[in-house]
This record gives sequence, structure tokens and C-alpha cells, in this order.
Amino acid sequence: MQEFSPPSSTLQHNMNKESFSPSLDSQNLSASASGVANNKSYAVKYLCANCSSKVVLIRGDPVRCKECGHRVLYKERANYTGE
Repeated sequence: MQEFSPPSSTLQHNMNKESFSPSLDSQNLSASASGVANNKSYAVKYLCANCSSKVVLIRGDPVRCKECGHRVLYKERANYTGE
């Protein structure tokens, strides 16, 4: 049997993190895979637990009713038709 010999240090030096550069072909990557965020902000509908008013929040909005200032909001359920 032959003894195992570790790879040479030059091979390990060439494979370090600093020298790794992936090819970024932007045509084949989606926006999320390439690290570019979409600027679409989705609005989510909520109901205030205190005054029952409808509140629409987008990302970054404070979680607070715009009518009474209450902080407990319930997410509206989707209305699915049973076909």
C-alpha cells in the first residue's frame, strides 16, 4: 500500500478565498440570485384590533393603526371561493 501524501502547498495557495472570482453572467441570473433587489414593495392589508379599521402597510411602515394608533393588527384573510 502507498502512503497518503497531502497536496502540495502551491495548490492550496491557489484555492484560497481571496483568489476566487465567480463569473457573473447577468443574462443567466435572476435579480435575486445576482444580489440586486427588486424595487417592488408589496402592500399587506391588516385590520386594527381596537377600531376595526382597514390598514395597509408596506415594508418600513410602523406597525400601528393610522386611525387610532393601536399597535395590534390582524392580517386579513384571503377570500377564496370554493369551486
